Amino acid sequence: MLHSTLDLCLLLVTVSPNLAIAIKKEKRPPQTLSRGWGDDITWVQTYEEGLFHAQKSNKPLMVIHHLEDCQYCQALKKVFAQDEEIQELAQNNFIMLNLMHETTDKNLSPDGQYVPRIMFVDPSLTVRADITGRYSNRLYTYEPQDLPVLIENMKKALRLIQSEL
Repeated sequence: MLHSTLDLCLLLVTVSPNLAIAIKKEKRPPQTLSRGWGDDITWVQTYEEGLFHAQKSNKPLMVIHHLEDCQYCQALKKVFAQDEEIQELAQNNFIMLNLMHETTDKNLSPDGQYVPRIMFVDPSLTVRADITGRYSNRLYTYEPQDLPVLIENMKKALRLIQSEL
């Protein structure tokens, strides 16, 4: 009896860690709307929701078009998520949306449907096609080394709203 009890205890000690690992692998945290762009930022789920909140809060909407399997998007996402100034600006001053599909608003792709692409929409629901990056062949794209340009464009979007008040 004592021998079988010891065998059972030994079996449980051996199996328990493996069972716990199997359970942990199945439990995954839910995918957040940030998709890796910044977990402390409040993200809206749809373009329509973003427009509503932009108008209601009098904040600009920043729309990031990207794809999961795009190496350029992944590189931009990494530096975007790590940059404290961008994260603070986004968190406090913008309605934020990242999309992995196109919207029906053709104004969000004035020079084509490419990724990564970042567009700004002001609270009057006007797409600010005048806020561009540094590339003439892809006006609204940013690369990791372009963060200073993106930060300046975020500040420009905020100044344009303040000047319209």
